[in-house]
Amino acid sequence: LKLSSLIGPNQPITAFVDKDALLHCHVSPSMSVVGMEVRWFRASESSAIVHLYQNGRDQDAQQMPAYQGRTEMLRDGFANGSVSLRIRNIRPADDGLYTCFFQLNNVYEETMLELKVIGLGSAPHISVDSYQDGGIQLVCKSTGWYPEPKVLWRDHNGEQLPSLFERKSEKNDGLFEIQTSVIMIKKLKQNMSCTVGNPLFDQEKKASIYISDSFFLRGYPWMVALSVILVILGFFLLLASYFFWKQYTAKGKQNVNEYRVTCNFYIKFQLRPLELSQRNSLTNIHKSTQKVIALDTLL
Repeated sequence: LKLSSLIGPNQPITAFVDKDALLHCHVSPSMSVVGMEVRWFRASESSAIVHLYQNGRDQDAQQMPAYQGRTEMLRDGFANGSVSLRIRNIRPADDGLYTCFFQLNNVYEETMLELKVIGLGSAPHISVDSYQDGGIQLVCKSTGWYPEPKVLWRDHNGEQLPSLFERKSEKNDGLFEIQTSVIMIKKLKQNMSCTVGNPLFDQEKKASIYISDSFFLRGYPWMVALSVILVILGFFLLLASYFFWKQYTAKGKQNVNEYRVTCNFYIKFQLRPLELSQRNSLTNIHKSTQKVIALDTLL
């Protein structure tokens, strides 16, 4: 082997949690590595063996416990100097630097490569937590992210809103859970979204929520009580107006009836006797006139 003849990838290798990763390196110029020792280990220390191929076979006994049963050396490219290592069921702990090491007799070469583990978590879940600071406190929660995710609150216009608090916690499996909160005020038109994204991978997960006016009223019991009181007062005012109108109408009818009775009484007992008296006077005058005329005739 010649110096710097072992080549690895120029860019980090990415792998998703629970999927497989393929680490690759090769000898340049191409040559068979069948009789060589091929060692993959974590770059932090050479004794942290991920996989060892020695004396023509895999040496599982020297492998780190965390990788036992999870690695496979692909030998299809050995004749051409190409070596690939498959790591199954990727975990957050697999993230980091790896060294590919070749040795033949007293000559050895090595190269380093980086594995970036990506965990795409669950879709965010938004819930109403409490009423605070003149608005509604919303909480957004998502789990299963790696590395630590970024989270953003946005209003209906897509404008970013400041978080009330943000907590990130690492679970036993190395994945992160995030919980963040924001105060939603009524003037924001009740449309909010929570977006959680992986900083290394251009993929986000988003959840939205619409809050109706009734939720804001629940946060102000005095407003609810006032609304109920106003409704009750309005009902009683309408009821009182109706009764006053009924009384006014009934009184008007009574006045009309009394007026009719008075008119009938006046006609019956005042106008009719006067009319009869006038008729009698006219009759007497008529009779007197006839008598005068008759007397003149006799004379």
